[in-house]
Amino acid sequence: MHRITVLGGGLVGSVMARDLARDDDIHVTVVDADHQRLQRIAREDGARLSTLHADLRDAEQVRNAVRDADAVVGAVPGWLGYQVLEQVIEASKPFVDISFMPQDPRPLDAAARDKGVVGLVDMGVAPGMSNILATRLALDMQKPRDLRIYVGGLPQVRRWPFQYAAVFSPADVIEEYTRPARLIENGQVVTRPALSEIETLDFEGVGTLEAFNSDGLRSLMWTLQVPNMKEKTLRYPGHGEMMRMLRDTGYFAKQSVRVGQVDVRPLDLTLKLFETAWMMPVGEGDVTVMRIEVEGEHEGKSAYFAYDLHDRFDLQTQTTSMARTTGFPCALATRLLLRRQLPLEPGIHFPEAVARHPKTLDNLIEGLRQRGISFQRKTEKPAAATPTTTPRKLPTIPC
Repeated sequence: MHRITVLGGGLVGSVMARDLARDDDIHVTVVDADHQRLQRIAREDGARLSTLHADLRDAEQVRNAVRDADAVVGAVPGWLGYQVLEQVIEASKPFVDISFMPQDPRPLDAAARDKGVVGLVDMGVAPGMSNILATRLALDMQKPRDLRIYVGGLPQVRRWPFQYAAVFSPADVIEEYTRPARLIENGQVVTRPALSEIETLDFEGVGTLEAFNSDGLRSLMWTLQVPNMKEKTLRYPGHGEMMRMLRDTGYFAKQSVRVGQVDVRPLDLTLKLFETAWMMPVGEGDVTVMRIEVEGEHEGKSAYFAYDLHDRFDLQTQTTSMARTTGFPCALATRLLLRRQLPLEPGIHFPEAVARHPKTLDNLIEGLRQRGISFQRKTEKPAAATPTTTPRKLPTIPC
């Protein structure tokens, strides 16, 4: 019996634990600090998995929680991810992580090598599958020139004024709207403001969406040699301009302002209001849309290679699309790691490493297909959407 410990029992952690527990030869333990969350997991899936209460901010409790594990899955909030992985490595446990930590995880590589630990980080949908499939497309093209990743999680029902609902923390969404976006242009890292250079694209089954710059390339900036690369976030048209107005007015500011006799951080007030304004009504569900495009030259001709994803809320299991598309790749990669089917040496690895092993990638894509998540490969460029917003050309700022 293989033992897997899932650190974090939230929206995605619980989905991964449930998926892993389907296997007769795997026992799963979910670790979290929230008693109510653990009780819900035990009530719904207690016959197939175990729960453990622990404060994962405490290094000793992390090490104790993973002591008996054959592999560890990291699903804690991003701000906690790095320090949790430090302790997982100290305990000499292999892991797959989706905490999407803001820190660069490469400094953990030396410790992982010393401990003989294989670690795979950012193994969700984007980053995660976006990295893998972007790398596969670039490797398949003889002279890739441009890589574009468009991805977004959206409500299935549009509502005024925001035309958006968050299936995870509004704080993480606002971070995406404020952190400068790093792109690759002519082989150099440059920055653009988040929410900038809005363009429109058409997606079958969804319609016209807008896309704006976001800081989503992450490890692709140093692992993939394509002259021009960018990632853009997808939303329903009009959302980006509204968020830019709020941001530039100061609603996302972290510095306190004096209101009467009270000091208030505008961001705290905004987040509190968005908890309600961005709440997805029960039963409506979400949709995940992604398009990965590579253009360049292949066999002496101009070429276009792409993958499209269109996934929706699972009515039968009442599982959000974002949890499915983020959690299932991580759960499948954990199985591959546990069964020594991930051909990786000790150290810290990024998802794109999987793309360099076709058999492993095929197993991953097939596992996702069996769970109702299908990536469609295409070689014909879609027709351009009718522009609704003219992209504003911004100066290039060397990073």
